Amino acid sequence: MPRIAGVDVPAKKKIGIALRYIYGIGPRTALTILSDAGIDPTSRAEALSEAQVAHIREIIEQKHTVEGDLRREVQANIKLLKDMGAYRGSRHIRHLPCRGQRTHTNARTAKARPRIAIAGKKMAPQAK
Repeated sequence: MPRIAGVDVPAKKKIGIALRYIYGIGPRTALTILSDAGIDPTSRAEALSEAQVAHIREIIEQKHTVEGDLRREVQANIKLLKDMGAYRGSRHIRHLPCRGQRTHTNARTAKARPRIAIAGKKMAPQAK
């Protein structure tokens, strides 16, 4: 199981897919990294040599912000929005969607609240 950018990528998966387990690397970035390294995206992660894994590590360190650094950067950006008093920052503070989605219904994930059952909503069985 190769360890890249502090993450154990799955050995049985193709390296083009396995790189996506690293925070900050998506499909497009994974293919770009592999083309820069000269590695076939369809090869399995366990089949890579140590030299190839080291080359992938170097490319990621030089050209891409991933994992802890990226998480800190995102959190710093959110904190800046909050400190500035921006509308998006206030939405983050209230744990509501900040990209224009509706909140009358839905937004359960953003609100982090379970659905609330309304009493008396169920219909009683009819008596004959």
